[in-house]
Amino acid sequence: MAITLTETAANRIRTYLEKGDGRALRFGVRKTGCSGFAYVVDITSEANADDLVFSSRGIDVYVDPGSLELIDGTTIHFKKQELAESFVFQNPNVSAECGCGESFTVD
Repeated sequence: MAITLTETAANRIRTYLEKGDGRALRFGVRKTGCSGFAYVVDITSEANADDLVFSSRGIDVYVDPGSLELIDGTTIHFKKQELAESFVFQNPNVSAECGCGESFTVD
């Protein structure tokens, strides 16, 4: 079980951590959208009691147990093109994504 950050994603998250009070990335999912689930990404200062903790490229990533089976094995990328920038998720568990790219389905 693992969540992995690419170097560009880790560098971007590091800039967020340096600017604020956070010390880790919180990564999970919530039910929403036309396909079922959407990613939730946030900076946090502490883990919840039941969080699983992964470390990638020097960044701690906190994942709640309910999200893990849906995102296990995900690699988080950061992409910047002209004026647009975003995190991109390569999730091996995804079976379909909605047309707008906001949500996904797993089998």
